[in-house]
Amino acid sequence: MTLAKTPIYFDTDLGIDDSMALAYLLATPEIEIKGIGTVGGNCSAAQAARNTLDLLGIAGRADIPVAVGCHDWLAHPFDGGSPEVHGANGIGDIELPTAAAEPVDEHAVDMLIRLAHEHPGQLRVLAVGPFTNLAAAVQKDPAISELVDRVVVMGGAAMVPGNMTPVAEANVNHDPEAAAVVLAAPWQVTTLGLDVTMDHQFEEADRIALVDSGRPVAGAIAAMMDGYADFYTGVFGRRAVALHDPLAAAAACGHLTYASAPVVDVVVDDTDGPGRGQTIADLRGRFRGFPEQPGAHAQVVLELERPFAPMLLERIVSL
Repeated sequence: MTLAKTPIYFDTDLGIDDSMALAYLLATPEIEIKGIGTVGGNCSAAQAARNTLDLLGIAGRADIPVAVGCHDWLAHPFDGGSPEVHGANGIGDIELPTAAAEPVDEHAVDMLIRLAHEHPGQLRVLAVGPFTNLAAAVQKDPAISELVDRVVVMGGAAMVPGNMTPVAEANVNHDPEAAAVVLAAPWQVTTLGLDVTMDHQFEEADRIALVDSGRPVAGAIAAMMDGYADFYTGVFGRRAVALHDPLAAAAACGHLTYASAPVVDVVVDDTDGPGRGQTIADLRGRFRGFPEQPGAHAQVVLELERPFAPMLLERIVSL
C-alpha cells in the first residue's frame, strides 16, 4: 500500500539558506510541495519567485507552482532586502540558468487559502521569510487557522540575542505586525528561531562536499554559499553558515528530534520602541520542566538531540 504524501505549502523569500530548505523538501519523498509562495525579505517577492523557479528548473521540478506574494510588509514598505548577506539577487549574486517556467496567475495569499481548503486537516505550512503572506491569509480567511495541520516557521529568538537588533531575529523584525498576527492565530505553530539555528552549521568542508558531489542542485547551492560563508566569518570567526531555514524544513517534514521544545505562550513586540521585533516566549516554567500552559499553542524549539548538518548534506547531494 502506498502511503499518502503530506501536502506542504512553502512560503519563502528565497535566499541562500531558503535554497537549502527547498532542496531538503525536494529530496524528501514522503512530502509533496503543493505550492510555493514568495514574500519580500532577503530580496523582493518577485526576485524570490525567479530564484525559486530557476532552482526548481535545475532540480527538474517545473511542475511545482510558484506564486508571487506580498512585496511590502503589513505596516512598512519592503526595504530592499539583505544584499550584505544574500547578495543583490538573494542567491549570492550567482547566475542560475533561467527556467522557462513563470509564476502562476495567483497571489500567494490566495494560494495558501485555497490549499488549506483543498487539504483540510492535512496541509502543513512552512514559512522561512517574513510572515506577511501568512498574516494576510489568516486576516482574509480566518477559517484557515482551523484547517491547516500545523504551521512551522523559521523566526524569533527566545533566549538568545537577535541578529538584526539586540533582541530581534530578521524574519520577525522585518514584519513584526505580521508575526504578531501569525502567533496569535489559534493554529498550532512550531518556531525554530536563533536559539536552535545558530547552534547548527555547515562548515567549509560541507560546502566542498556539495561541490565534489557533482550534483547540479548541490553545486548551485555551494556556489551561493561562498559569499554567505564570508559574511558568517564575521559571526563565527570561520567559514561556517547557520542552518536557519533548512532546520525549519526538516521540522515541517517531521524529521527532527527535540531535546527541548516547550509549548508556551509567545507574543511579538510590534511597537516602535527598542524591543520591536522581539519574540517574547513565556519560558518561566523552565525550572519545573515546562509544565503545560493551558491554551498555549506555540512550540518553541530550543535544542535538538543530534547534529543536523549530516542529515542536510545527505539530502542535498541525493538530488
